Amino acid sequence: MKNNLIEDSLHEKEIISGGPKIVAIGGGTGLSVLLRGLKKYTSNITAVVTVSDDGGGSGLLRKEMGILPPGDIRNCIVALANTEPIMEQLMQYRFREGSLKGQSFGNLFIAAMNDICGSFDVAVREVSSVLAVTGKVLPVTVENVVLYAELEDGTVIKGESQIPIKQQALNKRIRKVFLKPGNCMPLPVALQEIHDADIVILGPGSLYTSIIPNILVKNIAKAINNTKATKIYVSNLMTQQGETIGYSLSEHIKAINYHGSKVLIDYAIANTGEIPQNLLEKYKTEDASPVLIDYDIIADMGIKVLEGDFVSIENGYLRHDFNKLAEQIFKLLDGDQKKLTKGR
Repeated sequence: MKNNLIEDSLHEKEIISGGPKIVAIGGGTGLSVLLRGLKKYTSNITAVVTVSDDGGGSGLLRKEMGILPPGDIRNCIVALANTEPIMEQLMQYRFREGSLKGQSFGNLFIAAMNDICGSFDVAVREVSSVLAVTGKVLPVTVENVVLYAELEDGTVIKGESQIPIKQQALNKRIRKVFLKPGNCMPLPVALQEIHDADIVILGPGSLYTSIIPNILVKNIAKAINNTKATKIYVSNLMTQQGETIGYSLSEHIKAINYHGSKVLIDYAIANTGEIPQNLLEKYKTEDASPVLIDYDIIADMGIKVLEGDFVSIENGYLRHDFNKLAEQIFKLLDGDQKKLTKGR
């Protein structure tokens, strides 16, 4: 028994230290959930995170201190951290009283480190080091970008936090989103990580405000298109109020392709697990429904659908089961997909 335990431990260390190079691109809750699962399989993880958020505590710090929004970065750092549970609680703690009410301690920590280090990307790196992060967390750009959306009737909405609010009020589909400045540059290391990756993952997360903003940064889409990595899109469980109501799986991917000039997805991971009726009713009040898998169109796009039960429930909300999601991703290591290069 003892020898078996030693062998299992050595095997686990071998997998983690020699695991495939994963680049996960996105933001919001979805990306951080994914990262929690991935770090059990490899330490070669790079999270490329959007910095267009202008709402909540992050937006307030952005406005008052002139720093990039730290919220999504913080969530990814916490997800990849290897530290005591109390530290995770501290990083996610929100003040309940006074002028700091609603603000996250982790956001303030990153803001303070930004002042000390003199740049946001260095601050993120130092915070990651303090919390013993597995892999890397990178802001997609260090420029002060603003996200805009153009609706199908020509209406233009300014600001990430305003897009879902005004889209819902006007009830018009989003035609496209764009950044200002439009020529904002990425972190060079982000481009290099995408180039060197074995797998590039887009999603899960808000399509127009968490995923696509990353590929709007100059040369990011080009890097994704040119990489030899296997490209995976992780579909949301449900359509999203203010962004994707009525969207099928193929429509999500077509929006990514449109903004990224043909980001050629190899696989789409989609949920076929049962969602409890009470939650379906809850989301129905927001006109949200499970993302329809339109198999024929997806097949015509040359994409293989990887199905599974990825449903998890957290505090009354649907989330991806990060263990099952990571397991599905790493099933591509089996058989002909062992090197995740599809024979290239």
